[in-house]
Amino acid sequence: MIVGVPREIKPGEQRVALTPAGARAFAEAGHRVLVERGAGEGSGIRDDEYTAVGAALVTVDEIWQRAELVLKVKEPLPPEYARLRAEQALFTYLHLAPAPDITRALRTSGTIAIAYETVQRADGSLPLLTPMSEVAGRLSVQEGAFYLGRAHGGRGILLSGVPGVPPGNVVILGAGTAGLNAARAAVGLGADVSVLDVNADRLRHLDDIFRGQVVTLMSNSFNVEQVLRRADLLVGAVLVAGARAPRLVTKDMVATMKEGAVIVDISVDQGGCIETIHPTTLLDPVYVVSGVVHYGVANMPALVPRTSTFALTNATLPYALELASRGIAAAARANPALARGFNICRGQVVHPAVAESIGEAPASLEACLG
Repeated sequence: MIVGVPREIKPGEQRVALTPAGARAFAEAGHRVLVERGAGEGSGIRDDEYTAVGAALVTVDEIWQRAELVLKVKEPLPPEYARLRAEQALFTYLHLAPAPDITRALRTSGTIAIAYETVQRADGSLPLLTPMSEVAGRLSVQEGAFYLGRAHGGRGILLSGVPGVPPGNVVILGAGTAGLNAARAAVGLGADVSVLDVNADRLRHLDDIFRGQVVTLMSNSFNVEQVLRRADLLVGAVLVAGARAPRLVTKDMVATMKEGAVIVDISVDQGGCIETIHPTTLLDPVYVVSGVVHYGVANMPALVPRTSTFALTNATLPYALELASRGIAAAARANPALARGFNICRGQVVHPAVAESIGEAPASLEACLG
């Protein structure tokens, strides 16, 4: 199969979908890899590192025209819509539930769109979302601590505190992978940390891990209202696989927060769990509502592209190789986890959560595969 890797065009996006090690693995399996010139520069990967393992350097036009399987990091943007074509498979992060325009473009093109974030094992785990959730969770506290600085619009709080001065208060909504990693970073800094979730088992897990260093609370409107008033940093880390994130924090709740507090909503790429959040970019990451600094970068791991690129390829490569080696339809039939990654197939929405977001019933994946 011909596998294509274009350069990402989302503002501030410096990741690339395939490392040289991944390109070599495709070549060893008998596939051809086309990489757009300069695609790896933002992650510190030179063109000659790709050619050394058998990949061919080509133009972006050649990528989209020749590749049977296109590997990306982020969803296609409007300049790329016209490049999408029928029968081509696109494997990337899509986050379609809050993005009807992208859904429409993919349906119109006839492309087979497979989303990293909805590849799901039988136990409910999301193996291709996990590495970026780990990165985003840790970054959320790092970035939140930065914007708490007075010069950046924050309260002027040092999260760790110092002897004689209490630490800052960090509230994390969600105890999944992103929330766990946010808690790990916040506890590491010495902050006062609270984590809320609707799943008591997840809270027990965190309690065991952190041995009393984290306050765990059931997530409900009462508890959320209470903790927001104390929060210096609020991290939104709520996920419903493939679906729009539930709104847990209203505009009125945000207005009760301290002036100069910071919100970092990791779930913004799925619509956000805070009513006042909207997507921003790494080039213009923050804005202020009700005196509270909002950080809504929808591709946070792009801030550390080298780490993120290698972590992402480690996770996606086995699935991408399966698509190339078995063929798209056979891979979906052979691997139920990969089949759940299929969002749109030949003009039909096949993922239940994405279909629900546009008010439709999902089409049968088996029927669409033919």
